[in-house]
Amino acid sequence: MCLRTPWRSRMIAMLVAAVALVTAGPVPGTAWASAAPRAALVSAMDREVHFTADGTTAYGSVHIPAHRAGRRLAAALLLPGSDPTDRNGDEPPDYTPHTLALMAGVLSGDGVMSLRFDKYGTGHTGLGGRNSAPDMGAYTRQAVAAYNTLRAQPETDPHALLVVGHSEGGLQALLVDRVVQPKPAGLALIAPQDMRLLDLVRLQLAAALNRAVAAGQLTALQAWLNNRGVARAMADFRARRPVDTSGLLPSLSSLLKGMFGPVNADFVRSDDALYPSSVARGIAHDTRTLVTCGTEDTNVPCRTMPSLLSALAAARTTDPGLRVLLGLDHLLHPAGSPVNDPVIAPAAQQSLHDVVRPWRHATQG
Repeated sequence: MCLRTPWRSRMIAMLVAAVALVTAGPVPGTAWASAAPRAALVSAMDREVHFTADGTTAYGSVHIPAHRAGRRLAAALLLPGSDPTDRNGDEPPDYTPHTLALMAGVLSGDGVMSLRFDKYGTGHTGLGGRNSAPDMGAYTRQAVAAYNTLRAQPETDPHALLVVGHSEGGLQALLVDRVVQPKPAGLALIAPQDMRLLDLVRLQLAAALNRAVAAGQLTALQAWLNNRGVARAMADFRARRPVDTSGLLPSLSSLLKGMFGPVNADFVRSDDALYPSSVARGIAHDTRTLVTCGTEDTNVPCRTMPSLLSALAAARTTDPGLRVLLGLDHLLHPAGSPVNDPVIAPAAQQSLHDVVRPWRHATQG
């Protein structure tokens, strides 16, 4: 979808008038009109914002790139992945890849402003008095409030709103799209959650067990028994039966007890109830949509994408569509890079450039 550029028609009119004047010569008693001065350039800036959802105040940052005064800018809401991930895409102090902060920088170079915020349990927002993790509905309402806050910024073009979600944030972007008005003009689903939560976790654990076998850390029988035990525990949780993790590797038992325990159970049930492909079928026709997958991503492998892609095609979303990122992992790093490297690989940066291309030229200069 391309935005109209009214300045282009005005420029043509000015050229036509100039040609007429050159042909006819100056009219006696008149002077050449000087061109109107260009609007002043406003420097890039960051603005702290806050908003309320479900009675809890959330805090975030709006980044506004350099632009001409009075110009409305395309604006992107940035949504983080799972776990207590803050506005920068971090879980400090040990996990600090700066994924969302880096995305904001890439978008700023294209003249796109952005809002990122501390989700529940992180940063200045905190848990809002909760004793357990919010469910997906609460996270969606928080993200919708953030979207409305971004829309209300004085620099925002309400016809060029975008939602960029990483990992679980990709599914959250689809959920936000279902309820907000105006609808986003574009979605960027970066390594998005594309399966039911427990199906995806089971796939991840099976891959980890296979790697342990290949490294000589487990036997094939041990891996098979643990895979079967994980499947049984997940089936029991879905059926609301008591979950038995006995016989599993201690690391697996601890993980499942944490997921299915009183702190996280409501969230896990609410996420696992969602089929991302079903949500994607409700996206408005002609929404410009990007989906990325990294060939070295062990969290959301490329082979799991077809169902989501088919749903987006059925919804008649438009280019750029799927971008396969060769050699990149879930954090958009070259495979094998340290987790906390503050970098987004060039191929991933290019995918972001691609999705905002219709608004890039309309917001610069």
